[in-house]
Amino acid sequence: MRGKSMNDDLKAWYQSRTVWGALIAILASLANAAGVDVAAGDEGELADLIVAAIGTIGGMLALYGRILARQRVG
Repeated sequence: MRGKSMNDDLKAWYQSRTVWGALIAILASLANAAGVDVAAGDEGELADLIVAAIGTIGGMLALYGRILARQRVG
C-alpha cells in the first residue's frame, strides 16, 4: 500500500477556513478602527459562511461548464 503524498493534502487557498479567518480578522480590525463594532463570534461564523459559499459557487460553475461543454462525457 502506498503512503500519502504531500499533494494529497493540498487545497486551494480560498477553501481554507484559516485563510478566510485571518482575512476577516484583518477586516474586523480595520472596521473597529473605523468605528464599526464587530464581535469575535461573528468573525468565525462569517468565515464558515464564506467557505461554504465558495464551495457552492465552485460546484455551480463546474456544472455550468459541463452543460456548456461541446464534448460528451463517456
